[in-house]
Amino acid sequence: MDIPRIFTITESAHRIHNPFTPEKLATLGAVLRLEQGTRVLDLGSGSGEMLCTWARDYGIIGTGIDMSRLFTEQAKRRAEELGVADQVQFIHGDAAGYVADEKVDVAACVGATWIGGGVAGTMELLARSLRPGGIMLIGEPYWRKLPPTDEVAGGCLAHSVADFLTLPDLLASFGRLGYDVVEMVLADQDSWDRYEAPKWLTMRRWLEANPDDVLAKEVRAHLTSEPVRYATYTREYLGWGVFALMAR
Repeated sequence: MDIPRIFTITESAHRIHNPFTPEKLATLGAVLRLEQGTRVLDLGSGSGEMLCTWARDYGIIGTGIDMSRLFTEQAKRRAEELGVADQVQFIHGDAAGYVADEKVDVAACVGATWIGGGVAGTMELLARSLRPGGIMLIGEPYWRKLPPTDEVAGGCLAHSVADFLTLPDLLASFGRLGYDVVEMVLADQDSWDRYEAPKWLTMRRWLEANPDDVLAKEVRAHLTSEPVRYATYTREYLGWGVFALMAR
């Protein structure tokens, strides 16, 4: 069980696998008013930066599940590095269908709502692990500007304009699902840059070290096209945020 290798190549140097900077991740922890002993579940936990830094800064107790072997190992190393390995655990596995044995205070899926087949299905899954009165975190893209055509949406790596909502429509959709939006922290163009641009140096270094790898041609094509594609489309049209929700 693993994610496609192209992602472990391009994001192998990332600690945060979303368009968030460490500062925005810290802001998210602060606005949630986390306390010592808060139990957090993170489905699609990546390299564990959210759980590890919140364990260090706020004393939370966390469990993360991710399909990537590499990212899960990086998460475990990060926990050791920050001295929080006794507070957080990371499980290599499929987060789809995962339900915590003990109800948690915060249930999160930050940037991986495909786990539940979309936002609504992921919220249903998270709700099964969340205690009454707990906070749900959903990380999701939205349109900063509505693309004029499906072709432009494709430049943002979406299938069509219908793949994502505008920010007002996304916030309204949470209400229709029975949740209050109680906080949000949004990416900006700088945090998008910090997510996308480091991939380019990672790819270049990987190509220099692995010229004969079976994925070398694909990685070379990505490195050639990605800077212009990103600057033309994603940077201009696509937003991203983490939304804190509480059931009504």
